[in-house]
Amino acid sequence: MARKREIFAFQGERGAFSEVAAGQFAGGTVDVLPCTRFEELFENLRAGSVDGAVVPIENTLHGSVHENYDHLLNFDLPIAGETSVRIVHNLIVPGGVKFRDLHRVFSHPVALNQCLRFFEQNPQVARETFYDTAGSVKMLVEEKLTDAGAIASARAAEIYGAHIVKRSIEDDRQNYTRFFLLRRPEWFKRHSLEAGRKGWKTSLVFSTRNVPGALFRSLSALALRDLNLTKIESRPLRGKPWEYLFYVDLLGNAEEERVRNALRHLGEQADLLRVLGSYPRGS
Repeated sequence: MARKREIFAFQGERGAFSEVAAGQFAGGTVDVLPCTRFEELFENLRAGSVDGAVVPIENTLHGSVHENYDHLLNFDLPIAGETSVRIVHNLIVPGGVKFRDLHRVFSHPVALNQCLRFFEQNPQVARETFYDTAGSVKMLVEEKLTDAGAIASARAAEIYGAHIVKRSIEDDRQNYTRFFLLRRPEWFKRHSLEAGRKGWKTSLVFSTRNVPGALFRSLSALALRDLNLTKIESRPLRGKPWEYLFYVDLLGNAEEERVRNALRHLGEQADLLRVLGSYPRGS
């Protein structure tokens, strides 16, 4: 009997960069469930409506997606993998529309701000914000707009039968978004992850008491074991003004002895400590 293909949830319309990431996680094509809000995809995964959730966590230019850091803490959905997608912004129009016809271009505010040079060079084209990159292409086609374009992925143009009039109009070609693949806890009881070519990465979150030296002592638990931190970021701790959560990525698996000892030591210093997942390190 053929193996059932998995379903991954992501935020946005079909053709979003999150769908591209879902394909990378699946190693090819994958069935998807587009969601309107980030919280919705977390809820769908927790309810078992999908097999995995693909969430953007940070962009090399725009920074972290803070809402998803908050959701990682609030939902018990461990990280099973990471991948990076090169963000290529294309100017897309419905069939029959020419570049000279354009008076406005729709896209997500982040995408618009990553293509400022294009708008400086084409002042006749106005920027129009939309809730989603791929959704802006879908809207153009459905409403048969003849004076407007959209900025989105090549995949979005393919899905909605539009065409690209200018490729790769982003200001910075070193534009990547990092995505997490989340699973339900019970998935890990039936499956085991294998280390990637670059080994393991572990993501965790902790908070400390608001006393002198607390953060130094907490990070010392990791430094004393020669653990390499690849990221640390603070987020406000809800309900406790001017206190913070610290999100950390480190190289290694939580089951390794030195990482396990470091986490035990960190737990003695921290008010809260949660491992969000150990997963194969992405490229």
